[in-house]
Amino acid sequence: MEPPKLTKSSRSLSASSLRDRLSSLTPLKPITDSLHANIDARAQEEKVANAGRCGLVDVNSGDDGVVYLSVEADLPADRPYVFGYHPHGIIGMGAITAFATEATGFSADFPGIKPHLLTLTSNFKMPIYREILLALGICSVSKKSCSNILKSGPGSAITIVVGGAAESLSARPGTVDLTLRKRLGFIKVAIQHGADLVPVFSFGENDIYEQMPNEKGTTVYEMQKKFQAVFGWTLPLFHGRGLLNCTYSTFEKQMNGFEQILTDNLGLLPYRRQIVVVVGKPIRVTQSDKPQMEDVMRVQKLYIDELTRIWHTYKDQFAKARTRELNIIE
Repeated sequence: MEPPKLTKSSRSLSASSLRDRLSSLTPLKPITDSLHANIDARAQEEKVANAGRCGLVDVNSGDDGVVYLSVEADLPADRPYVFGYHPHGIIGMGAITAFATEATGFSADFPGIKPHLLTLTSNFKMPIYREILLALGICSVSKKSCSNILKSGPGSAITIVVGGAAESLSARPGTVDLTLRKRLGFIKVAIQHGADLVPVFSFGENDIYEQMPNEKGTTVYEMQKKFQAVFGWTLPLFHGRGLLNCTYSTFEKQMNGFEQILTDNLGLLPYRRQIVVVVGKPIRVTQSDKPQMEDVMRVQKLYIDELTRIWHTYKDQFAKARTRELNIIE
């Protein structure tokens, strides 16, 4: 006898409908009760998984190396957006994960919005690296590039890591030193295109790498600033964990009666530390082709106030290991 063909409806049973159908099998009640429990467990797992991707959730899984996206407000896809990402960190790992991939479910949280993460134009002059950036949909942060994207229609969006290379030199675990007050270009771009400004704060971005001391006035700092002046970007002297995918690899061996312990904890892989990217509430701006400085400064104040609000709202939840408070240094 030929088995019955599955229809579309029979292939897409919800947890509730499957539970109802199983309930009709009264002679098999012990088995169906067990199946009910499994269905409920799977539904709860899915609910928790979805909650970890968006919304105001209690993300407290510890040092698991996962990037979460927490959303504070809906963003209608009937207008353009400029996302400002803070802090830069060493590489901006949270920015890449949240805005250049679907790892955090961006399109599900913001349907109709097409994000474009931006980086320095000079990065597109390096073979292979350029192809990786293009494959991720990353674009140049030049003014022309920003304009072309924002003019492409409703829902178009750009993400700018505002602090840039200068801020990367201040990226250390437990601290958040932002280079922001002198960065007015992204605000002008938003006003010129009538795009909503959306502050984004990434808790844990500075915690995934260690950086050698380079305080202002030191030889290392001066060399890094000169490098930045010549090439437009700089090179933080940083390290993460080793290539063996271990935070600490300890080897012991006996030598002349002494126990020698060799510890290898250096590498380029980021430490397994949680990053929570909080997308704040949008700031509406009035479109102007030639924004006046007082208008730019007024919007900047609103932007900094919203960014500071995000920090104070979530710092005790996502920045428990901080060594000092948020500091806008420039």
